[in-house]
Amino acid sequence: MQNKNLEKFTLFIVHCSLFILFTSCQENYTPKRNGYFRIDFPKQRNFITYDNATCPFTFEYADYGKIQKDSSNVEEMHEHPCWFNIIFPEYKAKVYLSYTAISASNPLDKLIKDSYKLTFKHTVKADYIDETPVSGKNKHVSGIMYDVGGNAASAVQFYITDSSQHFLRGSLYFYASPNADSIAPAVTYFRKDVEHIIETLQWK
Repeated sequence: MQNKNLEKFTLFIVHCSLFILFTSCQENYTPKRNGYFRIDFPKQRNFITYDNATCPFTFEYADYGKIQKDSSNVEEMHEHPCWFNIIFPEYKAKVYLSYTAISASNPLDKLIKDSYKLTFKHTVKADYIDETPVSGKNKHVSGIMYDVGGNAASAVQFYITDSSQHFLRGSLYFYASPNADSIAPAVTYFRKDVEHIIETLQWK
């Protein structure tokens, strides 16, 4: 009698296990999309004028940014005194700026080609690169802005010039692994900071 009861119990357990196995296999699993931290950006921008006696240009930048020398190497700083970053520590972002005087050794067409090559180095990871003509309030400020789509290291790059004496190149970077989805809101926000630099830039 006990053996029959044991057999019935064993069969019951087996049937339950098979039922659970088959019903669980039929369930549809929907993977969840990756979530990203929300970033609260300043609602209002207040601006500071960058005006360094060494550099032949001025512009306005947001007051939540800080000017930082591009290198701690004294010799390199002496050779390129107008290469520096505007860093935004709270948002792990920076705008890298490098100025070059147009000369016989650095003609305008060479500087433009070099800028183009630096931008298109990102094509390996870029989904697209859009070129947009840009200009400042000053008629002697014009150039090209590049929007680099995809998981590129720099999503926004540009150059501006007066076509005769001055050439300034800039790039927006983030201190994070390049992920187009996660940094998209930050790119949109800081692109406006880049636009303001271009709009307010004046040559001395």
